Amino acid sequence: MELRLGFMASHNGSNIKAILENIKTKSLEAKAKIVISNNPNAGVLKIAKERNIPAYCINSKNIPQGFGSTENFITKIMNLHEVNLVILAGYMKPVKKEMLEIYPNRILNIHPSLLPKYGGKGMYGSSVHEAVINSKDKESGATVHLVTPEYDEGKILAQCKIPRYEKDTPKILAERVLEFEHVLYSQVLKDIQEEIINLDE
Repeated sequence: MELRLGFMASHNGSNIKAILENIKTKSLEAKAKIVISNNPNAGVLKIAKERNIPAYCINSKNIPQGFGSTENFITKIMNLHEVNLVILAGYMKPVKKEMLEIYPNRILNIHPSLLPKYGGKGMYGSSVHEAVINSKDKESGATVHLVTPEYDEGKILAQCKIPRYEKDTPKILAERVLEFEHVLYSQVLKDIQEEIINLDE
């Protein structure tokens, strides 16, 4: 499958940066078509501009008249740039019906736990890692999954497990998980590109 990627993030987009590095070194065969953020101060917009990737800040405050919703405007921009796979990486807004209908089984997200554990509404960032530590689980990890209307309930495409140590804090655990996220997300994209993963199965 040819990968024409549209990225969405709300903050620094370190997972996006890792994917872009793999595209640059040709370890991942894909085209970065666009970066969208709802946050005008997001670091990911700076990353995009430095790499000459079209970058947009789109939120409820700046959509042009006639588009009706943020999602309608985002999908129009995605279509304009010929995106065929949407990559969420710390995008802090729900993906609504309009986008899911335009990109069925074509919107991916990465979550910093071993879903279905520690997913759902309100489970993001440090909240996830605090829950893992409070649970006394011996491991954590990361999950790449398809996006559905329900938070973190889409089909799981891949997971990686990492140990959780007794002396871990949420910050330390978050940093360890993030290192593995950077590897896992690109590997999933490579497997999609090579048709090892079939998004429509």
